[in-house]
Amino acid sequence: MLARLRDEPALGFTDGFAVYGQAMEPAITASLLYNLVQCPKRVERDLFGDPAERDEVSPFVSMLWERGTLYESEVLASGRFTVLDLSGVKDAAENERLTLDAMRRSEPLIYAGRIRAAELVGIPDLLRFENGAYTPIDIKSGRGEEGGEDDHDGKPKLHYAVQLALYVDVLERLGFSAGRYGVILDVQGREVRYDLTAARGPKTPLSLWDEYQASLTTAQAIVSKNVSPKGALASSCKLCHWYSKCVAVLRADDDLTLIPVLGRAIRDAMHDTIDTVSALAAIDPEAFIEKGKTVFKGVGAERLKTFHARARLLTDPDAKPYLKAPIALPVSEVEFFFDIEVDPLRDFTYLHGIVERRGGDNATERFVAFFTENESPDAERAAFSDSIAYLNSVPGATIWYYSKYERTIYRKLQARYPDVCSADEIEQLFDPARTIDLYNDVVTRATEWPTNDQSIKTLAKYLGFAWRDNNPSGAASIEWFDRWVRERDPAVKARILDYNEDDCRATRVLLDGIRELAY
Repeated sequence: MLARLRDEPALGFTDGFAVYGQAMEPAITASLLYNLVQCPKRVERDLFGDPAERDEVSPFVSMLWERGTLYESEVLASGRFTVLDLSGVKDAAENERLTLDAMRRSEPLIYAGRIRAAELVGIPDLLRFENGAYTPIDIKSGRGEEGGEDDHDGKPKLHYAVQLALYVDVLERLGFSAGRYGVILDVQGREVRYDLTAARGPKTPLSLWDEYQASLTTAQAIVSKNVSPKGALASSCKLCHWYSKCVAVLRADDDLTLIPVLGRAIRDAMHDTIDTVSALAAIDPEAFIEKGKTVFKGVGAERLKTFHARARLLTDPDAKPYLKAPIALPVSEVEFFFDIEVDPLRDFTYLHGIVERRGGDNATERFVAFFTENESPDAERAAFSDSIAYLNSVPGATIWYYSKYERTIYRKLQARYPDVCSADEIEQLFDPARTIDLYNDVVTRATEWPTNDQSIKTLAKYLGFAWRDNNPSGAASIEWFDRWVRERDPAVKARILDYNEDDCRATRVLLDGIRELAY
């Protein structure tokens, strides 16, 4: 099962410092702002934390670094661009001097130039001369936008936008900016223009430039040690090299973000009044509700009651999960437990896994996998077609999956391979009368658990299920698939299949566990 992932990590421990000879002086870099959008606490720890407290960098993150570097090299080697290459100039001051000289003589395209204004330091992948000045271009091994069908008509990614905005800011201060816009050259080879002055949407009147200015202000406060941001538990934390350290601190502080779905913004809105899980468990929610609204910005009355109930579960050593509403779960002779694996950087679905059970008897379970033996469109199409056929082979079977991701990807695959099936057939396959999203339709609507999140990993482990792999995650599976692509090692393929099978079985374990919950 695919975790929701960032496209690339930022760089190493010294990121956020400008290096001149042996000296290190505080600076604000593009990758620092990239990280800040994800987590301000990571920025502080990267700058000032004890390196001995860092976790090992995960193989998945290392793969992202390698893939990003490789893609950048492929772009430059493609012949698409003729550049002035400054990547070999390692001395920072010398690189800055050469970059300025190149811009003064209107060099058409500069690669790996270094630009600096006051404390702002940037190394845009490319600086392109246009409109009598320069536009920054960053080469990304991820898609250039988020959302939208097949990633077209999507929205700019904020973590990309703040990087481009820093480059533009430096260029403006130096007198070389072509305007408040930049370009992302993405993994699909598209140039995605980021207009930094445009409003982000009707409900978000702030522009990307406004967001950048706010991020810059926060970064300046962190770099100068005027602010020490609080950590917060989120799904993306598990890929961070400060994960163990931060979780230990959050648990010691009894931080509110230990409550499922209570994120940083809500924690900060409540913190001055209610600052711990224990404190929230002890309140009467009605005391904070007036005329259907709470005293906390962004927290409705029902959400406050939900958070209160979850806080009580987390603080009760004898707590048990329970149903908060009656729910009718369909029973069928044949059940399919369904999970897919996707490489988001290749935009490629490489595995469709199904555990079939008959008569509710676990002894009848069998795992069926449709794996792509290579990375071609033909292989992706064949696996998709075979999976569709199998899921439709027993019309009366109930299909169980966890989160809407499978449906989203199947709609995308149908649009990519319309000869396999029609859009209507996909909607029929995911008819909620037959195919149930166990997360959105059951877990979040009708259950509560004494856990810090409601991921399939957490809930199935709570019920006693154990994955065979010692590092089970969607991110790990993507890294294994990358190794399979490069090495064709049968052991790596077996690891991918075992992991997917365990995810399917975990969905079955969770379904059976929910059937046993009291109401």
